[in-house]
Amino acid sequence: MNSVLGRLIGGVLLALYAGLASAAYQLNFQPPVTRIASEIYDLHMLMMYVILVIFCIVFGVMFYSIYAHRKSVGHKAEQFHENTTVEIIWTVVPFLILIGMAWPATKTLIAFKDTSNPDITIKATGYQWKWGYDYLKGEGEGVAFLSGLATPQDQIHNQKPKGENYLLEVDHPLVVPVGKKIRVLTTANDVIHSFWVPAFGIKQDAIPGFVRDTWFRADKEGTYRGQCAELCGKDHGFMPIVVEVLSPEKYTQWVAEQKKQSAAAAEDPNKQWTAAELQARGEKVYAANCAACHQANGKGLPPAFPALDGSKVATGDKAVHIDRVLNGKAGTAMAAFAKQLSDTDIAAVVTYERNAWGNKTGDAVQPAEVKAVRK
Repeated sequence: MNSVLGRLIGGVLLALYAGLASAAYQLNFQPPVTRIASEIYDLHMLMMYVILVIFCIVFGVMFYSIYAHRKSVGHKAEQFHENTTVEIIWTVVPFLILIGMAWPATKTLIAFKDTSNPDITIKATGYQWKWGYDYLKGEGEGVAFLSGLATPQDQIHNQKPKGENYLLEVDHPLVVPVGKKIRVLTTANDVIHSFWVPAFGIKQDAIPGFVRDTWFRADKEGTYRGQCAELCGKDHGFMPIVVEVLSPEKYTQWVAEQKKQSAAAAEDPNKQWTAAELQARGEKVYAANCAACHQANGKGLPPAFPALDGSKVATGDKAVHIDRVLNGKAGTAMAAFAKQLSDTDIAAVVTYERNAWGNKTGDAVQPAEVKAVRK
């Protein structure tokens, strides 16, 4: 008896502790910063109130009927069948409720799909596991970059305390001006991803071979965070989205800086690099793009992600190795990096892979060789 009582008390205390621990977590949507997000929030609350009222009425009548007409106070069960009036009421009333709920929902859905007349159009391409952004129309046209997870590996592997924005921080955030209509075209390079920023009220799948679109107009400057919301593979949980909303003046400055950086970073594909330069750069490219699957030590995670240390590809014909990095391998988890990495970056990472760990081929792949293999 004492042991049962002890377990019961322990269970109650544990439940109480868990309740207190979870009290700090938000239980509702993120604060909306766009008109659409505000309408979605209002719809959510409206539906919750309608559901609560219906719940109280239905269960109130049911519990009252059970209590007031119970057998112990002398009531006898009534024998009746159809009641036309009641059937009309419980058909018409839910119909009117549905119409009342559908009207604002339809208005919001139509506005949500209206991507016409944008100020800026940006293409968001999902990769395993990062986002590529291309500014196609409006101020910033021509700017393009990749945005990947910036959370350090030592935090991910519990070697250091987690940061404030753990797994929700990137190296290059998407930047937009406040008060402008932003159209986002979504697509993917490999598998289905989903572009989701809760504060904007947007969530749009990114599907290989298809272009979908959504839009937002942020009413407040700040930094807003989202994630890929489609299960897209091994590092699905490491694919955040960060959007920085700036004033028009700061956004114009940012665009100018990006174009200067792009011009400065433009490299001559015919430049000859030393083996040491290629390996140093290739190590950084490998850490940012390959280590998640093939591991920093090149041992991989067989069978999905084979080892590169001692592999036939990394020690065999250079042209095959370059083609594998450029175009991937159909039917496997090996993604194509032709659209993600420059000729120089691919030459560097191939050089690194062919000379790292136990691979000592002595090869140095030049950017011109990669350019010749590109399809």
